[in-house]
Amino acid sequence: MVEIGLGAFAFGPFLLHRWSVGRWRKSPPTYPQASPKSNQQPRLVLLPVWNEGLIIETKLNNLAEQGGPQFEVLLIDSASTDDTMVRAKQWLVAHPDAFTRLEFIEMKVRKGKSTAVQQALESLEARGYDGLICMTDADAQLPKHGLDHLAGWFADPTIGAVGASARRSGGLAQEQTHRSMFELLREGESAHDSTPFLEGSFMMWRSSGFKSNQLNINANADDAQIATQVRLNGLRSIHDGTIHFHDVAPTTPEGQRRQKIRRAQGLQRLLLRHRKHWWNQRMGRFASILRREAHFHLLAPLLMVGVAAAAVLRWGTVMTIGMPNGTLALVHGGLAMAELAGLTAWALQRNGIKIPGLETLGAVLTGMEHLLAAMWTSYRGRSLHMWDQHTDTRVAASNDQK
Repeated sequence: MVEIGLGAFAFGPFLLHRWSVGRWRKSPPTYPQASPKSNQQPRLVLLPVWNEGLIIETKLNNLAEQGGPQFEVLLIDSASTDDTMVRAKQWLVAHPDAFTRLEFIEMKVRKGKSTAVQQALESLEARGYDGLICMTDADAQLPKHGLDHLAGWFADPTIGAVGASARRSGGLAQEQTHRSMFELLREGESAHDSTPFLEGSFMMWRSSGFKSNQLNINANADDAQIATQVRLNGLRSIHDGTIHFHDVAPTTPEGQRRQKIRRAQGLQRLLLRHRKHWWNQRMGRFASILRREAHFHLLAPLLMVGVAAAAVLRWGTVMTIGMPNGTLALVHGGLAMAELAGLTAWALQRNGIKIPGLETLGAVLTGMEHLLAAMWTSYRGRSLHMWDQHTDTRVAASNDQK
Protein backbone atom coordinates (compact mmCIF):
# COMPACT_ATOMS: atom_id res chain seq x y z
CA MET A 1 0.00 0.00 0.00
CA VAL A 2 2.91 2.34 0.69
CA GLU A 3 4.19 1.80 -2.84
CA ILE A 4 0.76 2.56 -4.32
CA GLY A 5 0.35 5.69 -2.20
CA LEU A 6 3.78 7.08 -3.07
CA GLY A 7 3.30 6.28 -6.74
CA ALA A 8 -0.08 8.01 -6.82
CA PHE A 9 1.34 11.06 -5.07
CA ALA A 10 4.28 11.15 -7.50
CA PHE A 11 2.35 10.67 -10.76
CA GLY A 12 -1.07 12.10 -9.89
CA PRO A 13 -0.01 15.73 -10.41
CA PHE A 14 1.52 14.79 -13.78
CA LEU A 15 -1.82 13.44 -14.96
CA LEU A 16 -3.65 16.48 -13.56
CA HIS A 17 -1.28 18.88 -15.29
CA ARG A 18 -1.53 17.00 -18.59
CA TRP A 19 -5.32 17.15 -18.39
CA SER A 20 -5.19 20.83 -17.48
CA VAL A 21 -2.81 21.60 -20.33
CA GLY A 22 -5.20 19.93 -22.75
CA ARG A 23 -7.97 22.29 -21.64
CA TRP A 24 -5.76 25.39 -21.56
CA ARG A 25 -4.41 24.81 -25.07
CA LYS A 26 -7.90 25.23 -26.48
CA SER A 27 -7.56 28.99 -25.86
CA PRO A 28 -3.99 29.86 -26.91
CA PRO A 29 -2.59 33.41 -26.72
CA THR A 30 -3.68 35.46 -29.73
CA TYR A 31 -0.94 36.87 -31.93
CA PRO A 32 -1.56 40.64 -31.86
CA GLN A 33 -2.17 42.84 -34.85
CA ALA A 34 0.98 44.78 -35.70
CA SER A 35 0.99 48.47 -34.97
CA PRO A 36 3.36 51.15 -36.32
CA LYS A 37 4.55 51.84 -32.79
CA SER A 38 5.41 48.20 -32.06
CA ASN A 39 7.31 47.88 -35.35
CA GLN A 40 9.47 50.85 -34.40
CA GLN A 41 10.76 49.35 -31.15
CA PRO A 42 14.57 49.03 -31.13
CA ARG A 43 15.77 45.46 -31.52
CA LEU A 44 19.03 43.95 -30.36
CA VAL A 45 20.39 40.43 -30.66
CA LEU A 46 22.47 39.22 -27.72
CA LEU A 47 24.86 36.49 -28.86
CA PRO A 48 26.92 34.79 -26.10
CA VAL A 49 29.75 32.69 -27.53
CA TRP A 50 32.61 30.48 -26.37
CA ASN A 51 34.85 28.57 -28.76
CA GLU A 52 32.42 28.80 -31.68
CA GLY A 53 35.01 29.16 -34.43
CA LEU A 54 33.47 26.32 -36.45
CA ILE A 55 30.08 28.00 -36.76
CA ILE A 56 30.35 31.70 -35.89
CA GLU A 57 30.37 32.86 -39.51
CA THR A 58 27.34 30.71 -40.30
CA LYS A 59 25.54 32.22 -37.33
CA LEU A 60 26.31 35.80 -38.35
CA ASN A 61 25.20 35.03 -41.91
CA ASN A 62 21.95 33.63 -40.54
CA LEU A 63 21.33 36.79 -38.53
CA ALA A 64 22.19 39.03 -41.49
CA GLU A 65 19.59 37.21 -43.62
CA GLN A 66 16.75 37.75 -41.14
CA GLY A 67 14.92 40.42 -43.09
CA GLY A 68 12.52 42.92 -41.54
CA PRO A 69 13.61 46.04 -39.64
CA GLN A 70 17.34 46.31 -39.04
CA PHE A 71 18.77 45.58 -35.61
CA GLU A 72 22.04 45.64 -33.73
CA VAL A 73 24.06 42.69 -32.45
CA LEU A 74 25.96 42.48 -29.16
CA LEU A 75 28.40 39.56 -29.23
CA ILE A 76 29.94 38.69 -25.87
CA ASP A 77 32.80 36.22 -25.89
CA SER A 78 33.61 34.21 -22.75
CA ALA A 79 37.39 34.14 -23.25
CA SER A 80 37.42 31.78 -26.23
CA THR A 81 40.64 29.87 -26.80
CA ASP A 82 40.00 29.27 -30.50
CA ASP A 83 39.61 31.69 -33.43
CA THR A 84 36.01 32.71 -32.71
CA MET A 85 36.75 36.40 -32.34
CA VAL A 86 39.19 36.52 -35.26
CA ARG A 87 36.56 35.03 -37.56
CA ALA A 88 33.79 37.29 -36.18
CA LYS A 89 35.86 40.44 -36.75
CA GLN A 90 36.85 39.32 -40.23
CA TRP A 91 33.19 38.71 -40.99
CA LEU A 92 32.35 42.25 -39.86
CA VAL A 93 34.99 43.72 -42.17
CA ALA A 94 33.45 41.81 -45.07
CA HIS A 95 29.87 42.77 -44.09
CA PRO A 96 30.06 46.27 -42.59
CA ASP A 97 26.40 47.11 -43.29
CA ALA A 98 24.79 43.86 -42.15
CA PHE A 99 23.50 45.35 -38.89
CA THR A 100 22.92 48.84 -37.57
CA ARG A 101 25.66 48.03 -35.07
CA LEU A 102 27.84 45.04 -34.19
CA GLU A 103 29.53 45.41 -30.81
CA PHE A 104 32.00 43.00 -29.25
CA ILE A 105 32.60 42.40 -25.55
CA GLU A 106 35.61 40.20 -24.88
CA MET A 107 35.80 38.72 -21.37
CA LYS A 108 39.30 38.07 -20.05
CA VAL A 109 38.27 35.02 -18.01
CA ARG A 110 35.57 32.45 -18.69
CA LYS A 111 32.94 32.58 -15.93
CA GLY A 112 29.97 30.79 -17.48
CA LYS A 113 27.13 31.85 -19.74
CA SER A 114 25.00 33.41 -16.98
CA THR A 115 27.83 35.77 -16.06
CA ALA A 116 28.36 36.62 -19.72
CA VAL A 117 24.66 37.41 -20.18
CA GLN A 118 24.64 39.53 -17.04
CA GLN A 119 27.68 41.50 -18.18
CA ALA A 120 26.12 42.11 -21.58
CA LEU A 121 22.87 43.33 -20.00
CA GLU A 122 24.82 45.60 -17.67
CA SER A 123 26.47 47.23 -20.68
CA LEU A 124 23.07 47.80 -22.29
CA GLU A 125 21.65 49.30 -19.11
CA ALA A 126 24.70 51.54 -18.78
CA ARG A 127 24.01 53.10 -22.17
CA GLY A 128 20.28 53.35 -21.53
CA TYR A 129 19.10 50.82 -24.09
CA ASP A 130 15.31 50.56 -24.11
CA GLY A 131 13.82 48.07 -26.51
CA LEU A 132 13.58 44.38 -27.33
CA ILE A 133 16.40 41.94 -26.61
CA CYS A 134 16.65 38.65 -28.48
CA MET A 135 19.04 36.08 -27.03
CA THR A 136 20.20 33.30 -29.32
CA ASP A 137 22.87 30.61 -29.25
CA ALA A 138 25.62 30.34 -31.83
CA ASP A 139 24.48 26.86 -32.89
CA ALA A 140 20.83 27.87 -33.44
CA GLN A 141 19.71 28.67 -36.98
CA LEU A 142 16.76 31.05 -36.98
CA PRO A 143 14.04 31.06 -39.64
CA LYS A 144 13.92 34.02 -41.99
CA HIS A 145 11.88 36.85 -40.44
CA GLY A 146 11.98 34.94 -37.14
CA LEU A 147 13.07 38.06 -35.25
CA ASP A 148 10.25 40.04 -36.83
CA HIS A 149 7.74 37.35 -35.83
CA LEU A 150 8.78 37.26 -32.17
CA ALA A 151 8.89 41.06 -32.04
CA GLY A 152 5.27 41.14 -33.22
CA TRP A 153 4.11 39.68 -29.92
CA PHE A 154 5.16 42.84 -28.11
CA ALA A 155 2.37 44.84 -29.68
CA ASP A 156 0.51 43.31 -26.73
CA PRO A 157 1.62 45.39 -23.72
CA THR A 158 1.09 42.46 -21.33
CA ILE A 159 3.73 40.31 -23.05
CA GLY A 160 7.19 40.52 -21.51
CA ALA A 161 9.01 37.51 -22.99
CA VAL A 162 8.49 35.04 -25.84
CA GLY A 163 10.35 31.87 -26.76
CA ALA A 164 10.36 29.75 -29.93
CA SER A 165 10.21 25.99 -30.47
CA ALA A 166 13.20 23.75 -31.17
CA ARG A 167 13.58 21.51 -34.18
CA ARG A 168 16.60 19.38 -33.37
CA SER A 169 18.48 17.01 -35.63
CA GLY A 170 21.17 14.49 -34.85
CA GLY A 171 19.78 13.38 -31.49
CA LEU A 172 18.58 10.01 -30.31
CA ALA A 173 14.99 8.86 -30.70
CA GLN A 174 13.98 9.80 -27.15
CA GLU A 175 14.82 13.46 -27.75
CA GLN A 176 11.77 13.88 -29.98
CA THR A 177 9.45 12.44 -27.33
CA HIS A 178 10.95 14.62 -24.62
CA ARG A 179 10.74 17.71 -26.83
CA SER A 180 7.11 17.08 -27.76
CA MET A 181 6.14 16.71 -24.10
CA PHE A 182 8.09 19.82 -23.14
CA GLU A 183 6.49 22.01 -25.81
CA LEU A 184 3.01 20.70 -25.09
CA LEU A 185 3.32 21.77 -21.44
CA ARG A 186 4.82 25.15 -22.32
CA GLU A 187 1.98 25.88 -24.74
CA GLY A 188 -0.64 25.04 -22.12
CA GLU A 189 1.04 27.09 -19.40
CA SER A 190 1.33 30.05 -21.78
CA ALA A 191 -2.37 29.88 -22.54
CA HIS A 192 -3.29 29.67 -18.85
CA ASP A 193 -0.98 32.48 -17.74
CA SER A 194 2.78 32.14 -18.34
CA THR A 195 5.43 29.47 -18.63
CA PRO A 196 8.45 29.70 -16.32
CA PHE A 197 10.70 27.96 -18.88
CA LEU A 198 11.67 29.20 -22.35
CA GLU A 199 14.32 28.14 -24.88
CA GLY A 200 17.39 30.39 -24.61
CA SER A 201 18.47 29.38 -28.11
CA PHE A 202 15.86 31.79 -29.48
CA MET A 203 13.89 34.00 -27.09
CA MET A 204 13.05 37.68 -26.82
CA TRP A 205 12.06 40.01 -23.97
CA ARG A 206 11.47 43.66 -23.16
CA SER A 207 14.54 45.30 -21.67
CA SER A 208 12.24 46.94 -19.11
CA GLY A 209 10.91 43.52 -18.02
CA PHE A 210 14.15 42.13 -16.66
CA LYS A 211 17.23 43.66 -15.07
CA SER A 212 20.77 42.31 -15.03
CA ASN A 213 20.96 42.14 -11.22
CA GLN A 214 18.06 39.66 -11.19
CA LEU A 215 20.20 36.99 -12.86
CA ASN A 216 21.85 34.41 -10.62
CA ILE A 217 25.30 34.08 -12.18
CA ASN A 218 26.16 31.01 -10.08
CA ALA A 219 23.45 28.94 -11.75
CA ASN A 220 22.64 27.98 -15.30
CA ALA A 221 19.22 27.97 -17.02
CA ASP A 222 19.57 31.70 -17.64
CA ASP A 223 16.70 31.48 -20.12
CA ALA A 224 14.33 30.08 -17.48
CA GLN A 225 15.61 32.63 -14.99
CA ILE A 226 14.66 35.43 -17.38
CA ALA A 227 11.26 33.93 -18.28
CA THR A 228 10.29 33.40 -14.64
CA GLN A 229 11.50 36.78 -13.46
CA VAL A 230 9.69 38.60 -16.28
CA ARG A 231 6.44 37.10 -14.99
CA LEU A 232 7.31 37.92 -11.38
CA ASN A 233 7.94 41.48 -12.55
CA GLY A 234 4.34 41.70 -13.78
CA LEU A 235 4.47 40.71 -17.47
CA ARG A 236 3.68 37.43 -19.21
CA SER A 237 6.18 34.89 -20.54
CA ILE A 238 4.83 32.73 -23.35
CA HIS A 239 5.98 29.96 -25.66
CA ASP A 240 5.22 30.35 -29.39
CA GLY A 241 4.85 26.91 -30.94
CA THR A 242 4.42 28.29 -34.48
CA ILE A 243 7.98 29.58 -34.96
CA HIS A 244 10.98 27.24 -34.91
CA PHE A 245 14.74 27.38 -34.79
CA HIS A 246 17.02 24.53 -35.82
CA ASP A 247 20.00 23.15 -33.95
CA VAL A 248 21.79 19.84 -33.42
CA ALA A 249 21.26 17.70 -30.32
CA PRO A 250 24.12 15.75 -28.73
CA THR A 251 24.58 12.60 -30.75
CA THR A 252 25.53 10.22 -27.92
CA PRO A 253 23.52 8.94 -24.94
CA GLU A 254 26.15 10.31 -22.56
CA GLY A 255 26.07 13.72 -24.24
CA GLN A 256 22.29 13.95 -23.99
CA ARG A 257 22.36 12.76 -20.39
CA ARG A 258 24.97 15.36 -19.45
CA GLN A 259 22.94 18.09 -21.12
CA LYS A 260 19.71 17.11 -19.38
CA ILE A 261 21.28 16.79 -15.93
CA ARG A 262 22.79 20.25 -16.32
CA ARG A 263 19.43 21.67 -17.35
CA ALA A 264 17.65 19.83 -14.54
CA GLN A 265 19.96 21.29 -11.91
CA GLY A 266 19.37 24.80 -13.23
CA LEU A 267 15.58 24.43 -13.12
CA GLN A 268 15.64 22.86 -9.65
CA ARG A 269 17.72 25.69 -8.25
CA LEU A 270 15.49 28.25 -9.94
CA LEU A 271 12.32 26.78 -8.44
CA LEU A 272 13.88 26.59 -4.98
CA ARG A 273 14.97 30.22 -5.14
CA HIS A 274 11.42 31.27 -5.92
CA ARG A 275 9.67 28.97 -3.42
CA LYS A 276 8.08 31.95 -1.67
CA HIS A 277 6.03 32.49 -4.84
CA TRP A 278 4.58 28.97 -4.94
CA TRP A 279 1.70 30.16 -2.78
CA ASN A 280 1.81 33.88 -3.62
CA GLN A 281 -1.78 34.91 -4.30
CA ARG A 282 -0.59 38.02 -6.12
CA MET A 283 0.84 35.76 -8.81
CA GLY A 284 -2.59 34.28 -9.47
CA ARG A 285 -2.53 31.32 -11.87
CA PHE A 286 1.24 31.51 -12.23
CA ALA A 287 1.67 30.47 -8.59
CA SER A 288 -0.15 27.21 -9.28
CA ILE A 289 2.08 26.60 -12.32
CA LEU A 290 5.17 27.14 -10.16
CA ARG A 291 3.81 24.73 -7.53
CA ARG A 292 3.23 22.02 -10.09
CA GLU A 293 6.65 22.50 -11.68
CA ALA A 294 8.20 22.35 -8.20
CA HIS A 295 6.44 19.03 -7.63
CA PHE A 296 7.67 17.64 -10.95
CA HIS A 297 11.27 18.76 -10.51
CA LEU A 298 11.80 18.48 -6.76
CA LEU A 299 9.30 16.25 -4.97
CA ALA A 300 8.34 13.63 -7.57
CA PRO A 301 11.93 12.30 -8.00
CA LEU A 302 12.22 11.77 -4.25
CA LEU A 303 8.84 10.04 -4.17
CA MET A 304 10.07 7.73 -6.92
CA VAL A 305 12.98 6.75 -4.70
CA GLY A 306 10.38 5.84 -2.06
CA VAL A 307 8.44 3.81 -4.63
CA ALA A 308 11.58 1.91 -5.60
CA ALA A 309 12.49 1.26 -1.96
CA ALA A 310 8.99 -0.01 -1.20
CA ALA A 311 9.14 -2.31 -4.23
CA VAL A 312 12.48 -3.77 -3.16
CA LEU A 313 11.14 -4.30 0.37
CA ARG A 314 8.01 -6.03 -0.97
CA TRP A 315 10.00 -8.36 -3.23
CA GLY A 316 12.38 -9.09 -0.38
CA THR A 317 9.45 -10.04 1.83
CA VAL A 318 7.99 -12.30 -0.88
CA MET A 319 11.31 -14.03 -1.43
CA THR A 320 11.72 -14.53 2.33
CA ILE A 321 8.27 -15.72 3.43
CA GLY A 322 6.70 -16.72 0.12
CA MET A 323 3.87 -15.47 -2.08
CA PRO A 324 0.84 -13.97 -0.29
CA ASN A 325 -2.67 -15.32 -0.72
CA GLY A 326 -6.00 -13.83 -1.77
CA THR A 327 -6.22 -10.07 -2.25
CA LEU A 328 -2.59 -9.51 -1.35
CA ALA A 329 -1.56 -11.87 -4.16
CA LEU A 330 -3.61 -9.83 -6.64
CA VAL A 331 -2.07 -6.59 -5.38
CA HIS A 332 1.42 -8.04 -5.62
CA GLY A 333 0.76 -9.28 -9.15
CA GLY A 334 -0.62 -5.93 -10.27
CA LEU A 335 2.34 -4.07 -8.83
CA ALA A 336 4.73 -6.54 -10.45
CA MET A 337 3.16 -5.88 -13.87
CA ALA A 338 3.34 -2.11 -13.32
CA GLU A 339 6.99 -2.38 -12.29
CA LEU A 340 7.80 -4.48 -15.35
CA ALA A 341 6.13 -1.92 -17.63
CA GLY A 342 8.00 0.93 -15.96
CA LEU A 343 11.39 -0.77 -16.14
CA THR A 344 10.79 -1.74 -19.76
CA ALA A 345 9.73 1.77 -20.74
CA TRP A 346 12.73 3.26 -18.92
CA ALA A 347 15.21 0.85 -20.55
CA LEU A 348 13.75 1.39 -24.04
CA GLN A 349 13.79 5.17 -23.67
CA ARG A 350 17.36 5.13 -22.40
CA ASN A 351 18.45 3.20 -25.49
CA GLY A 352 16.46 5.25 -27.98
CA ILE A 353 13.97 2.50 -28.85
CA LYS A 354 10.43 3.70 -29.54
CA ILE A 355 7.47 1.44 -28.80
CA PRO A 356 3.98 3.00 -28.98
CA GLY A 357 2.31 3.16 -25.61
CA LEU A 358 5.53 3.23 -23.61
CA GLU A 359 7.21 6.38 -24.96
CA THR A 360 5.59 8.87 -22.60
CA LEU A 361 6.12 6.70 -19.53
CA GLY A 362 9.73 6.14 -20.55
CA ALA A 363 10.29 9.86 -21.03
CA VAL A 364 8.89 10.63 -17.58
CA LEU A 365 11.00 7.94 -15.88
CA THR A 366 14.24 8.93 -17.62
CA GLY A 367 13.39 12.50 -16.66
CA MET A 368 13.15 11.37 -13.03
CA GLU A 369 16.58 9.75 -13.41
CA HIS A 370 18.11 13.02 -14.66
CA LEU A 371 16.43 15.02 -11.90
CA LEU A 372 17.77 12.67 -9.24
CA ALA A 373 21.25 12.87 -10.76
CA ALA A 374 21.00 16.67 -10.67
CA MET A 375 19.94 16.58 -7.01
CA TRP A 376 22.88 14.33 -6.16
CA THR A 377 25.22 16.68 -8.02
CA SER A 378 23.90 19.65 -6.04
CA TYR A 379 24.11 17.70 -2.77
CA ARG A 380 27.78 17.08 -3.46
CA GLY A 381 28.28 20.83 -3.84
CA ARG A 382 29.00 20.77 -7.56
CA SER A 383 27.50 23.47 -9.77
CA LEU A 384 27.04 22.81 -13.50
CA HIS A 385 26.75 26.45 -14.58
CA MET A 386 30.08 26.08 -16.41
CA TRP A 387 30.23 23.10 -18.73
CA ASP A 388 32.32 21.57 -21.49
CA GLN A 389 30.94 22.23 -24.94
CA HIS A 390 29.25 19.45 -26.91
CA THR A 391 31.80 19.50 -29.73
CA ASP A 392 29.93 16.87 -31.74
CA THR A 393 27.01 19.25 -32.20
CA ARG A 394 29.31 22.00 -33.53
CA VAL A 395 30.98 19.64 -35.97
CA ALA A 396 27.59 18.38 -37.15
CA ALA A 397 26.26 21.92 -37.50
CA SER A 398 29.27 23.04 -39.52
CA ASN A 399 28.95 19.99 -41.78
CA ASP A 400 25.28 20.76 -42.37
CA GLN A 401 26.22 24.12 -43.84
CA LYS A 402 28.79 22.75 -46.31
